[in-house]
Amino acid sequence: MSLEKPLILIIDDERNTREGLRGALADQYDVLLAEDGLRGLALLQQHDVDIVLTDLRMPGMDGMDFTRKVAGMDNPPLIIMLTAYGSVQTAVEAMKVGAYDYLTKPVNLDNLEMMIARGLETLRQRAKAGSEHNSLGSQDGPDGIIGRSKRITAVFTAVRQVAESRSTVLLSGESGTGKELFARAIHQLSSRADKPFIAIHCAALNENLLESELFGHEKGAFTGANERVIGRFEKADGGTLFLDEIGEITPATQVKLLRVLETRNFERVGGGNTITVDVRLIAATNRDLKAMVDAGTFREDLFYRLHVVNIALPPLRERQEDIPLLLDFYLKRTAQENDKVIEGFSPEAVKVLGTYDWPGNVRELRNCVERMVVFARGSTLTLNDVPEDIRQAVGEQLAGANDQSGDTQETATDPLDIKANEKNLIIQALAECGGNRSQAAIKLNISRRTLHRKLKEYGIQ
Repeated sequence: MSLEKPLILIIDDERNTREGLRGALADQYDVLLAEDGLRGLALLQQHDVDIVLTDLRMPGMDGMDFTRKVAGMDNPPLIIMLTAYGSVQTAVEAMKVGAYDYLTKPVNLDNLEMMIARGLETLRQRAKAGSEHNSLGSQDGPDGIIGRSKRITAVFTAVRQVAESRSTVLLSGESGTGKELFARAIHQLSSRADKPFIAIHCAALNENLLESELFGHEKGAFTGANERVIGRFEKADGGTLFLDEIGEITPATQVKLLRVLETRNFERVGGGNTITVDVRLIAATNRDLKAMVDAGTFREDLFYRLHVVNIALPPLRERQEDIPLLLDFYLKRTAQENDKVIEGFSPEAVKVLGTYDWPGNVRELRNCVERMVVFARGSTLTLNDVPEDIRQAVGEQLAGANDQSGDTQETATDPLDIKANEKNLIIQALAECGGNRSQAAIKLNISRRTLHRKLKEYGIQ
């Protein structure tokens, strides 16, 4: 993305449209103008453009041909197609060859601003993913997913095996286990990788909104439906549709979803024309769908349609050997994002973080590392940097284990006794290094400045 304001290229053969859109966007964005696709391509060679707004129908090179050309570039900008109402289907075809989305003319500026904001966020995520891949090295699993434990490598194997099939996949697992990451990995490893990956969080929308999002709606279908809207199924045509939290959809939506899975056909809300799509469906849930079937809250026929291939994602507490890898991965990424130089975690911090149960799984671990990095004052993350709630939770775990075993001797050296533990480690390091503070700092894997602060804090002479 551009370093200053995001740069937007507007391509339209109508001067009034070009100038009008520039006037609406110029306060927030840098704007370039072109009267046709050929001139637009020339500008793309000269400038680092983030988003292109292009008319569909233009003399010479039209929006469709332009999109095909741009889709073949390295790091292409996102393309938003501007189209008259009657050519919506052609705009959908443009999305299949690489356009990000489309808007009908006359353009609703509020919708345009929201679409640009979403597009810029997509570019940020794309840049972040590229940075991780280039700077942090290749990882063990697909799409940069981290782990070497037996549980997670079995998942990697399953993902690779199902990627090339057309079968519906159900990803099950607790919140935070990375269901969307694995869904994207399946898509990227499949023959559909160059087609859209469209995700929707079913629990975030009520029944009516979810139906409209999935299937789209016609103009006038309901109050506020001022224009035809293409649904996620159509946008994902040729690619993959990811339905997160599938267990939250209502019985009425379950019926409509079942029909699409069986026939690949549906109608937009308020419409009568049958639409056929070629979509690979991946669903995810953190609920026990079989128990919901038994309770009568989830359709049995839909369950078996979704349950063609089931991949269970293990919680982090069942693959604790992966925790050091994940800590290192997210430390490097977060330190890079925050322009901090942090060498690693102290052994005591790793011990506590490796003992914690992580009820929020990888998502909680990622957020924990980010918090530690943001508030870190030294070049090494120590027990002092571990959030207090995690230290307390681990302390309760260890206390419970000691109570059950009858072994109380270790509580005096519990790693959560932070100050006593760190003080003893520093004294020991100084003794082993003959009082040389620089060598002691290296041995402790902290900076000399951090060691000096710790000596003062603990009153060590």
